[in-house]
Amino acid sequence: MGYLKNGIRHFKTITKHRHQVIKHCFYAGIGFQGLFHDLSKYSPAEFVAGIKYYYGTKSPNEGEREKIGYSKAWLHHKGRNKHHFEYWTDYNPVAKKVMPVKMPINYVKEMFCDRVAASKIYRGEKYTDSYPLEYFERGKSHRSIHNDTSNILEKWLTVLAEKGEKETFKLLRNTKEY
Repeated sequence: MGYLKNGIRHFKTITKHRHQVIKHCFYAGIGFQGLFHDLSKYSPAEFVAGIKYYYGTKSPNEGEREKIGYSKAWLHHKGRNKHHFEYWTDYNPVAKKVMPVKMPINYVKEMFCDRVAASKIYRGEKYTDSYPLEYFERGKSHRSIHNDTSNILEKWLTVLAEKGEKETFKLLRNTKEY
């Protein structure tokens, strides 16, 4: 595929994803925050890599990692978007190493919305409400996320799998802290 074709496809994919996240954020009670979701994906640092490694069924970051061993676009993205647990790490002077810190609840809500939207976009017609939980569980053993943050995200993903979106977004709207 040519760069122009990939550019158009990538733009459509990230825009469709972003609009789905915005909709979810409104359902979750953080609509204003959702309006700013993933704007960095339109920056040259991320968009060019998105075109170069566009697949349509998975993140271009995976292709960049396969090619050069890491993803410059992902490093740029996670450092600017607080809904990614990878953003929330800091040096722990007691442990003398970088460790995950507890995320503010509004960013955990956005992370939930992001994961569900990404599952819908990349899975298409194969999407089910249990898929985001299955995906979360597959990565659990090698994820570095604060336990409290992981637990509440897993709780919401479980409610989604068992009771559906309506109940889950009601739960998110009513959750003020954890």
